[in-house]
Amino acid sequence: MIAHIRGKLVEKNPTDVVIDCNGVGYLLNISLHTFSQIPNEEHLKLYTHLQVKEDAHSLYGFASKGERDVFRLLISVSGIGTNTARTMLSSLTPKQIKEGIATEDVALIKSIKGIGLKTAQRVIIDLKDKIIKIYDLDEVSVNKSNTNKDEALSALEVLGFAKKQAERVVDKIVATEPEATVETIIKQALKNL
Repeated sequence: MIAHIRGKLVEKNPTDVVIDCNGVGYLLNISLHTFSQIPNEEHLKLYTHLQVKEDAHSLYGFASKGERDVFRLLISVSGIGTNTARTMLSSLTPKQIKEGIATEDVALIKSIKGIGLKTAQRVIIDLKDKIIKIYDLDEVSVNKSNTNKDEALSALEVLGFAKKQAERVVDKIVATEPEATVETIIKQALKNL
């Protein structure tokens, strides 16, 4: 119904923004991923999803169409509402979610606050084929980068780094360099830990 909103950024919070569009202020709920993508400029364009319920009409804003597409796929799963999908996109990048589902990484999906084992499994079962088809992901290449990531994480844990902290750093490295070797990931992680 409303594809995007372009206007003046009036207010910016980690969970929502207000965009003034010709004198009308639109409140858009956003994920932390979108929050980090929003420049501190006056003019802003966000892609939107309108959620209509009996008691409320809520607008959700996204920095990219890709993030909105992942959000829509997530809310198509039984048991995943808009707030849960937004939490998922705040905890992981859209790319991490897509790869996690494509590689059946239950632990990754379950690591998101509010997602239990059954919900994580349902998300993977419902969306794996769609994600591989839509994004033309090659399961083999996705598995390869995950193996490198896992090996690097294991090595960092052996070196005495906290798992959560190491995971955050390694995820950033893998996101920027998906083809990075285990050695490269470890070297870059050591610089950032």
